[in-house]
Amino acid sequence: MNNHEIDFKLYGDDMQFVEVELDPQETVIAEAGSLMMMDDQIRMQTIFGDGTDNQSGLMGKLLGAGKRVITGESLFMTTFTNEGSGKKHVSFASPYPGKIIPMDLSEINGKLICQKDAFLAAAKGVAVGIEFQKKIGTGFFGGEGFIMQKLEGDGMAFIHAGGTIQKKVLEPGEVLKVDTGCLVAMTASVDYNIEYIGGVKTALFGGEGLFFATLRGPGTVWIQSLPFSRLASRIFAAAPERGGSKGEGSVAGGLFDLLGGDRK
Repeated sequence: MNNHEIDFKLYGDDMQFVEVELDPQETVIAEAGSLMMMDDQIRMQTIFGDGTDNQSGLMGKLLGAGKRVITGESLFMTTFTNEGSGKKHVSFASPYPGKIIPMDLSEINGKLICQKDAFLAAAKGVAVGIEFQKKIGTGFFGGEGFIMQKLEGDGMAFIHAGGTIQKKVLEPGEVLKVDTGCLVAMTASVDYNIEYIGGVKTALFGGEGLFFATLRGPGTVWIQSLPFSRLASRIFAAAPERGGSKGEGSVAGGLFDLLGGDRK
């Protein structure tokens, strides 16, 4: 294997974290800010890009960092290396309610395409890059734009998504239509495109947006039930300054109304 061979264990249900076990001198890379806890004698280091060999030299590192900026991620990633004599553990937590999905890249031909904010952590050696969607319709209307993340290598990687996750294996020619925001990840063999819903009434009043993603097999896709954008929009709409209730559904809220308080 070109990647470090790490062991792991998942904890929790809807607010999961992953505990990675590192042998001496093994390293895991992670998104900045995803650390939950770690044992003593684990060295943490901030790096440009993902630290793979194809980013050697100043220009390679700058190019790798620039790609991460395009996907909306931080310029930096963090490495965690076991510098002790025995096994050590480091844990990473998902940033919002949902699931962490372990991916053995060696079992899916060494490449996974995922939404741009899905990556959480991976064994050192996994390359975290960008995947351009070549079709104009996919780029403008696909929710993720022209760019998605790609993970390449033969080691373990961990991605996260919101709500409940459904894994579906598509047969050759089989088509699955999903909300653009609900697509989490897919193998490289899946053909991904955007399709107009059709019908003025459906488009204007259906509440599901104007476009959905069509995924054509063969390959495997992972779908999330609660995209973070959908969760954030509901929270934003319910905020007091947007007309939502300050104490909705609570005793304090009812008392506030009884006393004639201002709910703006």
